[in-house]
Amino acid sequence: MSERYTAMLIEQVDKKEFTRKITERSLDELPEGELLVRVRYSSLNFKDALSSIGNPGVSRNFPHTPGIDAAGEVVECSDGSFQVGDEVLITGFDLGMNTAGGFGQYIRIPSKWAIALPSGLTAREAMVYGTAGFTAGLSLQGLVNAGVKPDDGDVLVTGATGGVGSVAVALLAKAGYRAVAATGKADQAEFLKGLGAADVVGREAVLEGAERPMMKERWAGVIDCVGGDYLAAAIKSTRYGGTVTCCGLTASPDLNINVFPFILRGVSLLGIDSVECPMEPRLALWQKLAGDWKLDSLDDLTEECGLETLDGKIDLMLKGGLKGRTLVNLDI
Repeated sequence: MSERYTAMLIEQVDKKEFTRKITERSLDELPEGELLVRVRYSSLNFKDALSSIGNPGVSRNFPHTPGIDAAGEVVECSDGSFQVGDEVLITGFDLGMNTAGGFGQYIRIPSKWAIALPSGLTAREAMVYGTAGFTAGLSLQGLVNAGVKPDDGDVLVTGATGGVGSVAVALLAKAGYRAVAATGKADQAEFLKGLGAADVVGREAVLEGAERPMMKERWAGVIDCVGGDYLAAAIKSTRYGGTVTCCGLTASPDLNINVFPFILRGVSLLGIDSVECPMEPRLALWQKLAGDWKLDSLDDLTEECGLETLDGKIDLMLKGGLKGRTLVNLDI
């Protein structure tokens, strides 16, 4: 097929300079794969923003189309896994990293990366969640599996205005937990309370006393989205037998901590990976996000844009100027 479509394209000018533009591409330029999908919606994640500036930890081959999320309908499927017209969603794997992603109207991928759109979710709703929401859901599922119950006490969410953090706050509230949202953006307290946060605290409240080997017990569980000193402080202040999930590193990839919280308080640290999550738990979690955990506040989480205005949203994300989720509509 030589049909043309619209996509964002990142091109490398020199070793450190990259440009991004909206342009026409040919289906023939897509990589090999059993599944051709007409993308209707994607979403903007921090990994996409990094890809757009040539971060080698995300994307190494250029020109490139970012977008680690996509939802739309099947156009072709050569292995019979899906039928033409089936609605599917794709998050994770190599989509948008070194495989052309959801910031283009078409993607071609291995069929094993896709799942059928769950009953109870539209393509738009699935992309309001996207990778960020799926990661938040995995984090909550980790707490549940570890035995953290709503009546055990407060659950801290760091980086609460971000994509993962905002969905995590809303999911915790939906599941009956008392979510405490930590943020450096004091002016977003009402936004977070609107998502269901029982309390909003500043970053300094999380870090207070963090120079000590152990801190006062505060949290029954933690969903940490930023890493670094905030993760270390959260671990030190988690109650006996509590659980901390870790999915982010925007503050730092380093963890400077002693073993006291793990040995003396029995605190557990769970790493959360949404990229290579096996298909069985992946499907189970999407069913929850479409069912018992489906949020009533999806629109409250979301700002929508098209490809033509996506460039500005990427710049804002890189400066920390966005909140919640940014939905990308490929048809506007």
